[in-house]
Amino acid sequence: MSSQERADHAGPVIVRGRHILCGIDGDDRAELHAGGALLVTGGHIAGFGSFEQLSTAHPAAQVFGSAGDIVMPGLVNAHHHTGLTPLQHGTPFLPLELWLPRFIGWRTVDPYLDTLYSAIEMVESGVTAVQHIHGGPTGPREGWLAAPDAIMRAYRDIGMRASYSFMWRDRNRFVYGAQEAFLGSLPPELRAPLEGMISTTPSAVGELAAHFEALHDRFGMAEDGLSCVQLAPANLQWCTLESLVAQRKLAEHYDVGLRMHLLETPYQRHFAAMDTGGSAVRHLSDLGLLGPKMTIGHGIWCTEADIDLLASTGTCVCHNASSGLRLRSGVAPVKEFQQAGITVALGIDQAGINDDRDMVQEMRVAWNLQRSPGHDFEPLSERQIFRMATENGAATTGFGALIGRLEVGRAADIVIVDGALLSRPYLDGDTDIVSALVQRAKCGMIRDVLIDGRAVLRDGKLAAIDKEAVLAELETALQRPPTEAEQARRALATALHPYLQAFYRDWPMPAPETGFRSFNARY
Repeated sequence: MSSQERADHAGPVIVRGRHILCGIDGDDRAELHAGGALLVTGGHIAGFGSFEQLSTAHPAAQVFGSAGDIVMPGLVNAHHHTGLTPLQHGTPFLPLELWLPRFIGWRTVDPYLDTLYSAIEMVESGVTAVQHIHGGPTGPREGWLAAPDAIMRAYRDIGMRASYSFMWRDRNRFVYGAQEAFLGSLPPELRAPLEGMISTTPSAVGELAAHFEALHDRFGMAEDGLSCVQLAPANLQWCTLESLVAQRKLAEHYDVGLRMHLLETPYQRHFAAMDTGGSAVRHLSDLGLLGPKMTIGHGIWCTEADIDLLASTGTCVCHNASSGLRLRSGVAPVKEFQQAGITVALGIDQAGINDDRDMVQEMRVAWNLQRSPGHDFEPLSERQIFRMATENGAATTGFGALIGRLEVGRAADIVIVDGALLSRPYLDGDTDIVSALVQRAKCGMIRDVLIDGRAVLRDGKLAAIDKEAVLAELETALQRPPTEAEQARRALATALHPYLQAFYRDWPMPAPETGFRSFNARY
């Protein structure tokens, strides 16, 4: 199915289950319709009732689910970047500052196939909406829209809801500050290609603003609600003051959200102190960038004062649990965020703990990471984690009023979990159903996925995309020998490593007592 061939909504759809999990209320209670069904018309939820009532009133309706299944809102991956993972590209997981420059050594991959690859994994794990954070434009300006077009076409073709943003960067491409000094420390054979990359990466604020406006014209909130566009100031160390102010004005003018990587590592906190004389969060507040339209990605190294400021301004946070572990960035203070009243979403970032895009697994990782030792420590509940992966994620993507819960008037983004598989061989009747989903569910238990009322996954099979054909096409494309340019970039990325280590060697680490999670490790 191509993006031009999406069929109009057929007749009514009935979704039934043993439990219909509509969402989590403000008191951390699951909102359940036991043994019921819901009616979908025109891509939206039209009502609830018993299966007998709805099927009698709509005898021609297509039926999804069974009397033993669990019906729940679609999951939202609120932070996503690429298809093939860094590990698949041959990049070992290192601390972030040493890891990101390795990306210049990646093979060239068709962005359409690359996006489809990760979209397949997301749909199979119950993800119905994604915040795609693209690396941004490079090369001649006339080609800047090619990659976004391919990315969004992939989401259209598989049937996913997607919010697009690109990482707006206009300084410090390879290190945090002192870029000229860093380049000057390199031998000519390393410095010259890096300078070439910098020269072909757009950094003029006016050019990047025009690029956003072109994207907004193309993908801004579509009539069917399947696409929208947000702004993504990449991070404090990568954005000039001028560009931050420009993005705030664009967000206000176009009424779109912003999402910004921030305080992911201790080195980013140190840079903020050097660059602004204080806190990164306070700096953004002074610029008028905080508020309900801003989502901070990671926030691992927030202080108590930062958390208070995020809460008082209504700023959201996206937690990326696996990413913090794999990159050794740390564990975000998610419990403290929640206690302060901050809306916390959940994202997988580049790849989850199993090097894939399994959102069910990511919920489990996030839940376990917030369970410190001690009888008096009260961890996050499974219901809080589930809400992060549904309603809270929706709130940060631009689709918040449309998805994230199962209620009349909202879009029919619905996941059906095979209840027999979830409980096999036994699940006590007193077991909380949300606890069972977060702690036991696996991708193979997700049987059906509806997005906008259309079946995207039916009986575990993709409806519009041939998964094996996509994988085969990627395999064929990457079985060719690396080009000379790819080999040169890989060699450059590897050769840079000791110089990057030297650049950060004397940067201080925060004192252990400033962290929120100690577990039982010796510092």
